[in-house]
Amino acid sequence: MVKGYMNQVLRVDLTDGRITTQIFSEEELRKYIGGSGLGTKILFDETDQFTDPLGPENRLIFMTGPIVGTKAVNSGRYHVVTKSPLTGIYGEADSGGTFGPELKRAGFDGIVFSGKADHPVYLWLNNGKAEIREAKNLWGRDTFEVDRILKETHGKDIVTCSIGQAGEKLVRVAAIMNDGLEGRAAGRCGVGAVMGSKLLKAIAVHGNMPIPVANEAEMATLVKKAAPVIVKNTAWTKYGTSNGIQGAEQIGNLPVRNFSRGNFAGVATINGYYMADTILTKRFYCEKCVMGCGRTVEVKEGKYKTVESGGPEYETIGIMGSSCLVEDLCAIAKANELCNRYGLDTISTGSAIAFAMEAYENGIITKKMTGGLELNWGDPDVLVSLVEKIAFRKDIGDLLAEGTANAAKTLGGLATEFAIHVKGLDFPAHDPRNAVGTGLQFATSARGACHLSSFTHDFEIGVTFPELGYSKSPDRWELKGKGEFIAKFQNVMGMFDSLIFCKFIVYGLGDEIIKTMLGWVNATTGWDMSFDEFMLTGERIFNLKRLYNVKHGISRKDDTLPPRILNHKRGTGGAADNLPHLGLMLNDYYQYRGWDEFGIPTELTLQKLGLAA
Repeated sequence: MVKGYMNQVLRVDLTDGRITTQIFSEEELRKYIGGSGLGTKILFDETDQFTDPLGPENRLIFMTGPIVGTKAVNSGRYHVVTKSPLTGIYGEADSGGTFGPELKRAGFDGIVFSGKADHPVYLWLNNGKAEIREAKNLWGRDTFEVDRILKETHGKDIVTCSIGQAGEKLVRVAAIMNDGLEGRAAGRCGVGAVMGSKLLKAIAVHGNMPIPVANEAEMATLVKKAAPVIVKNTAWTKYGTSNGIQGAEQIGNLPVRNFSRGNFAGVATINGYYMADTILTKRFYCEKCVMGCGRTVEVKEGKYKTVESGGPEYETIGIMGSSCLVEDLCAIAKANELCNRYGLDTISTGSAIAFAMEAYENGIITKKMTGGLELNWGDPDVLVSLVEKIAFRKDIGDLLAEGTANAAKTLGGLATEFAIHVKGLDFPAHDPRNAVGTGLQFATSARGACHLSSFTHDFEIGVTFPELGYSKSPDRWELKGKGEFIAKFQNVMGMFDSLIFCKFIVYGLGDEIIKTMLGWVNATTGWDMSFDEFMLTGERIFNLKRLYNVKHGISRKDDTLPPRILNHKRGTGGAADNLPHLGLMLNDYYQYRGWDEFGIPTELTLQKLGLAA
């Protein structure tokens, strides 16, 4: 029995109702770890370029990692891996809260769903036992209601994840939500639509089984040392992630008017400080978190009145606020609440709304198409109304529910200029013209435009990572060396997503990030993993994702950025005239990765990583 694992992954075939378990060898676990890594291995082996993302043959994979549920700081997470219905290639999403640790305490390292039920169902897990149950009374309800009903059924101590109406209607930007009113989301890549396509409404979990740890005393000592350092060095406790809104606008990182401008005066009324003074009621923590960046908010009156629930974070405010020119925080909070209820990715939903506003401005979307709604920039009513329309596929919402890249193709012409995405996945709230490495990570990330695949945006503007050779932050506009820079960080973040850790601890651990993680890993598993093995494993996982996409025809032609980002100088703001020279960075990146000129891993690289056929 491998320490740190429950030593079984649940397999649920929804077509015939068969429930089995799968045991992975220690060799497989050490090679792919868990989370994103092991999930990718399963997806790679069991789906291919012919798999319909919304067909029964697709896999929907929920995975924890060896650190999840232990005493390790900020380890309360789970990962979802699937073939994305939004992009048609590799898809993954990650969420915090308490669902991941509870799943593991219920006796399972993960769940792999296949097939499709013939009517709505949910999965009930309770201390090693699994049962498929009827969900007809849950179908058509939002995620807040589902959480309430399942707790009334199974007890208030259970944890749930579920889809809302957006997932049921196969909205391609649908999310999977967990932890009820707190609204934690596995948001990206349309994972909620995959869940809906299988007629799987929810998973309810209860567990108190002990998680085996090789050296409890050593683990406790390491955590006791690290926790106060992280608390001291991080800044989200009081103002949350949106405390960075104003700073991001000043340096040119914040998206403004669908990534077309550099400045937005409205940041004064949508940032974390303003939230704390107005609608914030309290903060909350994911399991084992020592930061407490979660915001609970409530708009108590007016047309944007909300229930007391999880509030908007940096990404949501950047995309639904400044990118849409909306400066009403109450409207953003309402739109965020609706996304959490209906199960929508706030990033892709907000991007679709900004896209629609620009297409409307240019006469490509008309009032006749919107049900009479005028999609004017900065209109808070439009923001809230379009969230509803997208979730229920009503008039223009039916088109936007396909995602901006697909909507642009349908509309044709100039519309493609307004769709800000990579490989079909919309940009998060970070502009690559602010820091050119961000552009390279967006272009090369397996799931499309993703700031989390290397998490370098702050490491180009002052944060350091000495263990990777960056005792000084590299120049954010310098091209030389960015290929190696991004690749190294992608390898590290692949390990974060496989173990699984919250990435915010990188800000708190200073010059001992990997050393600390290795201490926790080895104390938990009893392994003797070294720095070199840690990095090689992250590299293997990243390359396996690339191989999955190569099977789907992805190559250098797809590792690009939108014309607006490559060619359009904003003229104002902290990065007014900078443009990312992607071609030069890609050459260096491919060379460092050991990929050929088309962006395909070479046989020598695959042999080094143990991935050769």
